[in-house]
Amino acid sequence: MSTRKTQSEWKLAELASEVGVSPRTVRYYVQRGLLPAPPFKGPDTVYGEEHLVRLKAIRVLQARFLPLDAIQVELTRLSLDELRKLGESDATPTPPEVAPRESEAPPPMAPAAVLPRPTVVTRYQRWELIPGLELHVSDSADAKVRALAERVRALIEEFQEREQS
Repeated sequence: MSTRKTQSEWKLAELASEVGVSPRTVRYYVQRGLLPAPPFKGPDTVYGEEHLVRLKAIRVLQARFLPLDAIQVELTRLSLDELRKLGESDATPTPPEVAPRESEAPPPMAPAAVLPRPTVVTRYQRWELIPGLELHVSDSADAKVRALAERVRALIEEFQEREQS
């Protein structure tokens, strides 16, 4: 007779299924820094309690329409116990609030949910130097940087011409 103890380790597919996401999503969250990387053991890689808690918290925050950048701030800000409570809270999606009438005061906003908006948009030119190698130059780059970028392009062209000769 075996007694089942509380599970504290999951394989990738088990963890993903437990939370209702795909294994690919779990891998993406690890790559993005929302989840810590599991200790790598090849086919025996396992995910722990912290991974489960963080995934559940991510799902709740997504249901509250927070973008991944804001979710990452929350995951950094909150302790594991706070994340556990968050993950156990109601994950039912709530629609965005309708603008209040003039007579109503606006609802208070959570400071962590408000991200500063960039005031300047930086645009880049993308140059494909050769297949697999790109150079990105900011539109706001000064003349010296642009000259350097042009020189790099010229060196690549010279290299390609020598290779074809």
